[in-house]
Amino acid sequence: MNENLFIIKSSDLNKTALEQKNKLETDIHSRINHMEYLDGMEKIQSNIKDNVLRQMQGYDCNEYKASDVLNAIKHEDCSLKDFMALLSPAALPYLEQMANRAKEKTSKHFGNTIYLFTPLYIANYCENYCIYCGFHCYNKIARKKLSPEEMEKEMTIISASGIEEILLLTGESESMSSVEYIGEACKLARKYFKNVGLEIYPVNTKDYKYLHECGADYVTVFQETYNSNRYEALHLSGHKRIYPYRFDAQERAILGGMRGVGFSALLGLDDFRKDALASALHIYYLQQKYPHVEYSLSCPRLRPIINNNKINPQNVHEKQLCQIICAYRLFLPYVGITVSSREDAQFRNGITKIAATKISAGVSTGIGDHENKYYGKDETDTGDEQFEIADARSLRQIYCDMKQNGLQPVLNDYIYV
Repeated sequence: MNENLFIIKSSDLNKTALEQKNKLETDIHSRINHMEYLDGMEKIQSNIKDNVLRQMQGYDCNEYKASDVLNAIKHEDCSLKDFMALLSPAALPYLEQMANRAKEKTSKHFGNTIYLFTPLYIANYCENYCIYCGFHCYNKIARKKLSPEEMEKEMTIISASGIEEILLLTGESESMSSVEYIGEACKLARKYFKNVGLEIYPVNTKDYKYLHECGADYVTVFQETYNSNRYEALHLSGHKRIYPYRFDAQERAILGGMRGVGFSALLGLDDFRKDALASALHIYYLQQKYPHVEYSLSCPRLRPIINNNKINPQNVHEKQLCQIICAYRLFLPYVGITVSSREDAQFRNGITKIAATKISAGVSTGIGDHENKYYGKDETDTGDEQFEIADARSLRQIYCDMKQNGLQPVLNDYIYV
C-alpha cells in the first residue's frame, strides 16, 4: 500500500484543524493504545478474535498450487483449507470454474432472487481520524445532521420509490448522533420500511438491545482491516482506534437481540487476501457459536473521497474482487453477500448472476440528498458524501436490469407476525 495515498493536504484544513492534526500526529501513539479499551467500552468474554487472527496470521497465500485449487472447486463442501486455496493467486486462472460452482451454490440456496435496499445517511459528523474516509474529523466538508422532520421527509421519498428495506448510517460521533437519536430514527423508519438496518459506531450490548427495541433488525460493522498493526496506522484518533472493541461489535449486537449482523473489510487497505480470509472466518466462528443469527458479508473496495481523489484500492481489481466473492460463496453457502454502489453497474449486473444476493439501489451517500436525487432539485442544505459511488442507477432502473438478467428482485424477505 502506498502511504502517500492517504496524506491529507494542508490546504484542505483550516488553521485550527491543521494545528490539531500536527499535534495529533506527533503524540497519538503515546496517548492511546489501540488494543486497550477506553472507559465505558464493554468487554465481553469471547475467543472469536483470537481464533480469527491466529488463522489469518498463519496464512501464506503463495503455498497453494493449481492442484489445491482444482480439488477445492471439486469438493462438495468447502473446507477452510479449500477456502484458503481459493483466495490464493493460484486460483486466478480458474476463476471461470469457481464462478460456475459459486453460481450453483447461490442457485441452490437463494434461487434466482436478488434483494434490494437503499442506504440513508442521517448525519456525517465524526470524531474519528481515519485517513481514508471522507467523513473523518479533519476533512473540510459540509457537515449536517437530519432533524426528525428531515428524516421523515427523506424516508417518505425513499418509501414512495418502492424500497422496503433501509440501512441507516451515521458518522461515528456519539455526541452528535447519540444512541437515543439513532433510536428515534429507527422508530421513524419502522413506519415506512419492513426491514431496518444500522451501520453506526459500535456500542455496548445494552445499547444494541435498545436500538433493536426501537425497530432495528440488523447491524453491519466494517472492521476495515483485520491487521491490527495496519489498523493502528490508519486510525489515528477517536473511539474507532480501539481495535478489539470494534472487532467484537457484531457479537455484542447478537447478545443485544439483533436478528442479523453484517461484516466487511474495506478491500485495499491492506493485504486483501488476508482481510477476506479474516472476514469470512469472523462469520464462520460466530456462526458456530450463534447458529440462529442471519449473517451477511459486504465486499467494498476503497473509493475516492472529497479532498483526496487518489484514494483507490491497491491490487484489488475486478478480477480479484470476483475471486473473493466466489470464494466466499463456496465457503459460506448460506450467507448473504452484498455488493454496494462502490462498484459500477456492469460489475454488479454480472456478479448478481453468480454469487451476490443483495445490492443497493437509488443510492446517495450525502446527508438529506434524496429529494435532490429523486426530483432533480438543487438544494444547498445538504451534507457532503462519504465517498464517490460508481453506480447511480435508480431503483426502477436496477429492478428492470435485474429482471432482464433473469433474476427476481425482492424488496422484502421478512414479515413480522
